[in-house]
Amino acid sequence: MAPDGTSKTGHNQPGRVAGRHFLQIPGPTNVPDRILRAMDAPTMDHRSPAFGRLGLACLEGMKTIFKTEKGRVFIYPASGTGAWEAALVNTLSAGDRVLMVQTGHFALLWKKLAERLALVPQFIDTDWRVGADAAAAEIEATLAADTAGAIKAVCVVHNETSTGCTTDVAAIRRAIDAAHHPALLMVDTISSLASIDYRHDEWGVDVTVGGSQKGLMLPPGLSFTAVSDKAMALNEKAGLPRSFWSWEEHAGPNATGYFPYTPATNILYGLEAAIDMLHEEGLENVFARHDRHAEATRRAVRAWGLEVLCREERNYSSSLTAVMMPEGHSADGLRAKIRDAFDMSLGNGLSRLADRVFRIGHLGDFNDLTLMGTLAGIEMGLGLAKVPHKKAGVAAAMEYLAATARA
Repeated sequence: MAPDGTSKTGHNQPGRVAGRHFLQIPGPTNVPDRILRAMDAPTMDHRSPAFGRLGLACLEGMKTIFKTEKGRVFIYPASGTGAWEAALVNTLSAGDRVLMVQTGHFALLWKKLAERLALVPQFIDTDWRVGADAAAAEIEATLAADTAGAIKAVCVVHNETSTGCTTDVAAIRRAIDAAHHPALLMVDTISSLASIDYRHDEWGVDVTVGGSQKGLMLPPGLSFTAVSDKAMALNEKAGLPRSFWSWEEHAGPNATGYFPYTPATNILYGLEAAIDMLHEEGLENVFARHDRHAEATRRAVRAWGLEVLCREERNYSSSLTAVMMPEGHSADGLRAKIRDAFDMSLGNGLSRLADRVFRIGHLGDFNDLTLMGTLAGIEMGLGLAKVPHKKAGVAAAMEYLAATARA
């Protein structure tokens, strides 16, 4: 690179971009400095008494985040996909039927994983603009008709990251109970845990799947399963092969804070800090903060004259908002304009929504001014990309945030 900023061939090359990158995808989310500092420590002996204390703090702390006192939590050095697999292989056998609801891209991926494991998914489709509770009546009817008990589990995504639609999990539990069916209830909370109210015990969930890189404010690298006594009992009868994911292998060492393999020690340092931060703010305050930022975002979208993908108010997500593009306009083109002009990343459309929507993440370590910077970047980007809109979204969100700010 020459002193004048050109390459040896004479072409201009991008130099340093001032300020921080705005990572406003629906995860991974921004990692707070406190968590980064917690992780920036020497790796300890994972067989030492000090590690046992750390492991227990994380395992017991995660029970409070899932809101389970009766069940137990298992932690894996893996993405959420690993926890999906752990949920299935620890409870089911080849040929078992699982009832799933296609609410979006990630529900579809969970189904494909089940097929690879020689399970037999029975898929209830939606238009991807609602939560799985829209299919509650069909779930109940399907289970009621299954008098032989061939369906062993009902699997739903609590917050579908590809669409911004949240499912009423309690409604799914009621549908299972109304059918008097013994199927397990499994729920994916990867983009809702620690962002949207979730109650593993109260809602009668048997296996809850979670990940580190969203509401928990950590880097990618940890996944979780919260497990009911009923699911744990079925673990003994499950016929699918498992080793790394085995709850039985974890249960013994976990009792004293240890793991059956070398754990992701430094991310566990961060997890302990994240749990502390969530409780210092108070989980109910965390949820209310996410609710408020989501409402401000939706007000901005409507003021721009654009449409929120999620059609039903009861299913609105507090983690992210998926925005539909006007006909003939490219969501990926808009995202590229915003990335290049303002150094901000937005989520892309996935599967059938490719290039049709962009997704605004407003979860994790996030405040009013972060949201206003995000929305300002989008409003300016809409202009640069020549997307038809009204220049009123930022003002609408700002008015709402100012009116609802703590005095």
